[in-house]
Amino acid sequence: MTIDRRNILKLGAASAGLLALGVPSSVIAQGKDLTIAYNVNLPSWDPTVGPSAVNPTIQGFYQSVFDQYIAQEPDLELVPGILTEWGWNDDRSKISMTVREGVVWHNGDPLTPEDVVWSLERAGNPDTGNPIQFVWSKVGNFAIEGNTITADVLSFEPTLFKWMGFLTGYVLPKKYFEEVGQEGFEAKPVGSGPYMVERFERNAFVRLKANEKYWGGKPAFDTVTIKFVTDASSRVAEVESGASDVTLEIPYEEFDRLKAKDGLDGTTTPISDIGMIFLNDIEVMTDRNVRLAAHHAIDKQLLIDRLLRGYGVAIDTLQTPQYDAYDPTIKVGYDAEKATALLAASGYSPDNPVKFKIQTTRGFKPKDYEMIQAIVGMWRKVGIEAEIEVYEIAKHYELRAADTLAPAAFYNWGNSIGDPSTSTGFAMFGPSPHSVWDGEDVINAIAPLWGEPDEAKRIAGYKAVDKLIAEEGYVIPILQYVQPIIHSSAVSVVPHVSGALLPYSMKPA
Repeated sequence: MTIDRRNILKLGAASAGLLALGVPSSVIAQGKDLTIAYNVNLPSWDPTVGPSAVNPTIQGFYQSVFDQYIAQEPDLELVPGILTEWGWNDDRSKISMTVREGVVWHNGDPLTPEDVVWSLERAGNPDTGNPIQFVWSKVGNFAIEGNTITADVLSFEPTLFKWMGFLTGYVLPKKYFEEVGQEGFEAKPVGSGPYMVERFERNAFVRLKANEKYWGGKPAFDTVTIKFVTDASSRVAEVESGASDVTLEIPYEEFDRLKAKDGLDGTTTPISDIGMIFLNDIEVMTDRNVRLAAHHAIDKQLLIDRLLRGYGVAIDTLQTPQYDAYDPTIKVGYDAEKATALLAASGYSPDNPVKFKIQTTRGFKPKDYEMIQAIVGMWRKVGIEAEIEVYEIAKHYELRAADTLAPAAFYNWGNSIGDPSTSTGFAMFGPSPHSVWDGEDVINAIAPLWGEPDEAKRIAGYKAVDKLIAEEGYVIPILQYVQPIIHSSAVSVVPHVSGALLPYSMKPA
């Protein structure tokens, strides 16, 4: 499933020391150097283990250095990557994959079918810490003949090949990894992707060098410096001052202002990310009236119009209109009177408000903190008093994995394969490390869908789960994001609907 594939200001600390890396347009035009101000740090160079492996926002780093089993076009269509062919046999008891010939690792070693098998077996090993281990472990007993790999389906996973182009679906070098170990790999990562890691300064920047032997063709830019600039206003300053050539996820009013300036251009693309509020089944969130009131009290369209300048699509389930299981009949509309009545039924009012904490990032996504401020204001009118706690995105992953999020926590959920299992499934299935709602009714409704071989029945099942969740108020979906990217007019940028900012797709204008 793809998104319509069918149908000089303030400078942050990280960027201040790198101001000299700003690239003149003449150099850009020659395809020499490119500088990008990115909105997150990179915590790890292993794209297959730990919480960072399932952070959609940093997949652009990984896709620059490593290849996936199956690649995605900018419109999210799945296309050959390291695998040129893939599929099940007739009774879906086996899978078959053909490995691309002539691919070379960054250290000069050839990429072989053994690397692919080792990567899949490692991903499926519960001891390695792959967050999606339960997907990868469903195939085994690999056999290699020439460039063809076969394996037994130990437990049918309908989304297996979709995951090969999604989170943790990366091929790593068996020989090199075993020689240097995990620490050595982190210190000097080796992939087969379009760029090689030349220098990495944690919490500051990474400098990439073009892989001239890349099977997909040499990148247009010889070097790419990606600065980690987590403050949105600093990213604005980076591009406006010329210190960086490209940035993303800035406030929309700044996007509109900068796009109108000489020498700058920009794109806004609906992406597969959604903004949502996790509800944890603790404290007052065990009260259905409180949950539903919190949802009905939010005027989502007003948030989009006032804070995001109209850039966004209001949603009521964890599916966007382009996802496989989107159901337009499921609605949880803005209704302040209904919210007030629901709270009154549980003994709450503006004079006696229900109280809880809501966590959010600040500057990670455009107007994320301001959006939560506005929501808290809407809640206050109906009888909800929420305390805002700001944290870094890495802290969110830590708390979510430990099931210790606050009663409410704002987050952006990425789902570049558009499958309901990777939105509703993981976000709402209690045993999943990505969920904090442990309701038995939702667990029992989702559980049989994981391995459902009948695709129509599986999709219908997820629509029924979304209806249940909406009726019970177990989560608060807010909007589908539109991603703002500002760049020098000397650079041609192809936006990717996954939200990943990919240097390999950039060229001199």
